[in-house]
Amino acid sequence: MIDDIALFVKIVECNSLAGAARQLGYPKATVTRRLKKLEDQLGFQLLHRNARSFSLTIDGESYFQAYAPLVHQFHETTRSLNDQKDNLKGPLKVLAPTNISLGILRPMWSEFVRLYPEIELDLNLSNTIEDITQSQCDLALRIGPQADSSLYQKKLGAIPTILVASPDYLDHYGTPQHFRDLSDHRLIMTPNLPKWILTHTLSHDEKVLNLTPSTRVNDISLAAHLCTDGLGVSLLPLSETLQGMQQGQLQRLFPDWIGPVRDIFAIWPSGHLLNAKAKKLRHFMEEYMLRKLDLHNPHQG
Repeated sequence: MIDDIALFVKIVECNSLAGAARQLGYPKATVTRRLKKLEDQLGFQLLHRNARSFSLTIDGESYFQAYAPLVHQFHETTRSLNDQKDNLKGPLKVLAPTNISLGILRPMWSEFVRLYPEIELDLNLSNTIEDITQSQCDLALRIGPQADSSLYQKKLGAIPTILVASPDYLDHYGTPQHFRDLSDHRLIMTPNLPKWILTHTLSHDEKVLNLTPSTRVNDISLAAHLCTDGLGVSLLPLSETLQGMQQGQLQRLFPDWIGPVRDIFAIWPSGHLLNAKAKKLRHFMEEYMLRKLDLHNPHQG
């Protein structure tokens, strides 16, 4: 019915059925049939028409005055949305976790800004999960799947946890050769991993290690710093340890084993079509994680 109302408005503005048919590219018979259908649905006549005259009825005039502005607004909004959908210019608001954004993903943001200078990135970092609808953001980056059914989500990559220690620590205390050796080492633990569950990357065998920590800390970034400073062995996300391994400040232990894996998701509100800028960033992040960080590779580092 909405399309037929828009057709009626076009007929009035063209002052003829034939003119409306030409502008819309419809056969005149189709325009006549759809107008008759609309009048039947409404239960009153909209136009006086014959071979020589064309005019609005009283009801038709009222109907046109009521709906013509709405039809124009609808078309204008549609055009604007289509322009935004294909436009790689202007603001793009994104939410992301602080730790990985300042750590393993920091070069990703720099590369995106450099490649797409006309996209005005508004990047909001927080380790607190913010409501993306209330924040009116275009896209958000989250660690782990989201239980909220009102959100669309797409997996971009994965971050395994791995056992690491600094070369200085290992020189002083020795490198553990078996899991049982860990009980003789200084261990740095975080509350989210009170016990260490490790999985072999090939055989998928699982080991559950109940160990007593020497140090507990409720922030994984600080745990990584303590580990880098030579104060113990820790099970930490690759996102917190990759740079240290690349710079020779950390060494991976038991490289065929990984701890729990956290997936990285791009999320956005359901019913919300991503514009071209958000789609570009989503695709860019996925490609970056595969190309630069290789987060899917458990033997990274």
